[in-house]
Amino acid sequence: MVIAGRDFNDEIIARIGEAVRSGVDLTRGALARQVCGWFDWRHADGRPKETSCRIVLNKLERRGLIELPAARDANFAPRTPRPAECVQWPQIDMRLSKLGAIELVVVNGNKALSRQWRAMMQTHHPLGDGPLCGAQLRYLIRGKQGILGGLSFSAPAWRLAVRDEWIGWSDSTRERRLTAVVGNTRFLILPSVHVKNLASHVLGLATQRLAGDWQARYGVRPVLVETFVDTSRYEGTCYRAANWIELGVTQGRGRQDRSRTAQLAPKRVLVYPLQRNWHKILNAPLPWPRIVPSARIRAPADWAEEEFGRCRFGAPINRRVLTVARDFYARPLAGISEACVGDTARINGAYRLFAHEDTNIETLLQSHYAATEERIAPWRGEVILALQDTTSVNYSNLAQTRGLGPIGTQVDGAQGLHLHSTLAVSTQGLPMGFLDAQVWARDAEDFGKKKNGWPIEQKESYRWLKSYQAVAAVQKRLPGVTLVSVADREGDIYELFAEAAKDPQGPHLLIRAKHDREVVDQTERLFETIQSQPIAGYLHVQLPRQKARAAREAKLAIRFATVMLCPPQGKADLPNIELQAVQALEEDAPEGAEAIEWRLLTTLPVDSFEQAVEKVQWYSQRWNIEVFHRTLKSGCRIEDRQLRDADRLEACLAIDMVVAWRICHLVKLGREVPHVAASVYFEEAEWKALLAYTTKNPVPPAQPPTLGEAIRLVAKLGGFRGRKSDGDPGTEVMWRGLQRLDDITETWRLLQQEVELRTQHLQRRVDELAEALRVAMTRGP
Repeated sequence: MVIAGRDFNDEIIARIGEAVRSGVDLTRGALARQVCGWFDWRHADGRPKETSCRIVLNKLERRGLIELPAARDANFAPRTPRPAECVQWPQIDMRLSKLGAIELVVVNGNKALSRQWRAMMQTHHPLGDGPLCGAQLRYLIRGKQGILGGLSFSAPAWRLAVRDEWIGWSDSTRERRLTAVVGNTRFLILPSVHVKNLASHVLGLATQRLAGDWQARYGVRPVLVETFVDTSRYEGTCYRAANWIELGVTQGRGRQDRSRTAQLAPKRVLVYPLQRNWHKILNAPLPWPRIVPSARIRAPADWAEEEFGRCRFGAPINRRVLTVARDFYARPLAGISEACVGDTARINGAYRLFAHEDTNIETLLQSHYAATEERIAPWRGEVILALQDTTSVNYSNLAQTRGLGPIGTQVDGAQGLHLHSTLAVSTQGLPMGFLDAQVWARDAEDFGKKKNGWPIEQKESYRWLKSYQAVAAVQKRLPGVTLVSVADREGDIYELFAEAAKDPQGPHLLIRAKHDREVVDQTERLFETIQSQPIAGYLHVQLPRQKARAAREAKLAIRFATVMLCPPQGKADLPNIELQAVQALEEDAPEGAEAIEWRLLTTLPVDSFEQAVEKVQWYSQRWNIEVFHRTLKSGCRIEDRQLRDADRLEACLAIDMVVAWRICHLVKLGREVPHVAASVYFEEAEWKALLAYTTKNPVPPAQPPTLGEAIRLVAKLGGFRGRKSDGDPGTEVMWRGLQRLDDITETWRLLQQEVELRTQHLQRRVDELAEALRVAMTRGP
């Protein structure tokens, strides 16, 4: 069963029972923290969601599914408030321009400042110093004259009619998105401070820094702040002067009015958006928590069940996902109707699946992410590369499709979606599956706007950090495997290096440098610093053919150095970061050809020529994700899908991504382990039909061919000639061959059914004749 977005299946229930029985002094809190660890169930700041988990555990106990440890006695008696300290507050009467610089000082975590804040609020604020509900952030307002006042922000109102209607929230959306709203619960300018416009000025300062401070403390970036003004005491003039928006009045119930008596005076409700796209964020569907791999009750029936069998939509939709995945893999070049073999029920089911409100790239790929993690887990002591890359998907031919955005250099040019995927591969290039994928359409209204000074979370480049964070979550669960996030020059983002520096036990980075950054205590910048290093050795590499480049062998001079980078201008709050820099520069490039030059930045150790070469070779595996994107577009023909909404295209894209990965995986397996039996990848009917068709022998052998033999036979169905000079089959001939193999296999199955029917008929005739002979012999002559 799924509770709070987590799948409490039979294995989890059994593990909880085992933990309770085996724990000597196990408390309910300790059990909740243990269960949070199993699910990686955490707040955005990394703390386990203990309270949410305890609520779920209580529900399970009430249903009779588990037995919790005995509850401990708790003391709920209110604490005696500490008497307010006597503090001498400043006496000020002047203009704001004469007051000087004003700063907001965070109180949380500083006992001395906290005592000052509480003393001030107890003495001068009508609501006193608290208690404040839930997460909270308190500030002192300080000038050169001393403390001028204070503010506090805490959890918002759970239900507020005028706010919810203004945002457009339903109860379920509000429940999912309320953490992005913060309440301004205290605001005080001391009575002894008389400075016109000070209050609105302070509110402006607070709204500028609140989002960043709240995110630093709790890991969630709020996009809207609300407050209540008691009209019997105040007019709320300072809020209006600070451009807050008045929504209406409350009904006078308050937080604790469960009897609906409305004994409080109505208050004005004012809000202030902290981010320009606040409405989109507050109404966006909340991503489902990632599935954490666990033991399966039974082995998956086939590849589709292995990749999509743990989807959490419910049985009918889950079955539909499996059917669509099998159909798409069988006919990767076909449109949706053709892939569903013209079956009306299957066609309608596919379109309903893509139109379902819960199906998107995140929810559909969650089961595949878990399967990918299971494939990585056995590689203990090894390195797995997490290749990041972005590609655009051109849907310009779908003029009536809603939700697309510009993908080129002109706002009214080519329209489509952007896809950023993270593919896990071994250092030999074996693709293991995806760890993350993000899809978005650019907003035409924001197109071309300069975003200097915007928080990284509001920029497209944040996708690189989100992908790294997804890889970091897997790294925590698989500490025995070394994960390395690999990206091209687009991934040269200082915040990404700062993110990696936060946790030395997290994934490593291997990024191709784009920016010639400033180096600490060096007159030369980054590129010149690397170039000035002595050549450590040479590496000969074989460059594959590209559009404007013939295949050739390149001789690369290798240099490496340790560098300490300075943060970019305007980002002085970020630390200096120590990285290893590696340069691979081609010498003696052919005339007219552009010399290869890679400048790599990594958090991995590089202390020798061999380690530097190793990083260059790892980075060269990045072409695998480009091959995948080509397979996705050409092999699965995603740009030819005909759907009327971008959300439906996104859901369809998720299925196509796994199909394209599986084709790439098959091709690579044929090169890496060609001698294993073909039955590891092909069903019995598939390899038997393949052999019967290609050998023209209707009776296939009892034993399957090797995987390498089967792959070459499939590739020949797709046009592969198999000459010595042709090398190994590629993805293009494979997806063509797979489509033909599916038709051949279906024909083989029909013929086998006919053979079985005839065999059964003959067996019945033999049995009838044998029975007649037995009767005749019994009667005698």
